Amino acid sequence: MDQQKQFTGRDLDRIIEMAWEDRTPFSAIKFQFDLAEKEVIALMRKELKRSSFKLWRKRVSSGQSQKHLLKRSEEIKRFKCTRQRSISHNKISKR
Repeated sequence: MDQQKQFTGRDLDRIIEMAWEDRTPFSAIKFQFDLAEKEVIALMRKELKRSSFKLWRKRVSSGQSQKHLLKRSEEIKRFKCTRQRSISHNKISKR
């Protein structure tokens, strides 16, 4: 991960949450936080316990995961829950 990219605790939490979510593709993380897949993996390796990281990598690398757009079902056209508040360029909108 670039040493130049510094994230707040809230940003780190959001990135990790998005990485854990199966339906959130790496491209959504790239769009919101400008982190490539390799950088997300490095961040997860650094921030998670070793056992948690191994479980996450195993799940992401499996055929079940839809983290990569090419593996996603054609039915999935969004990267966030319909009930989730709108997120625009890493700014959480207020109601």
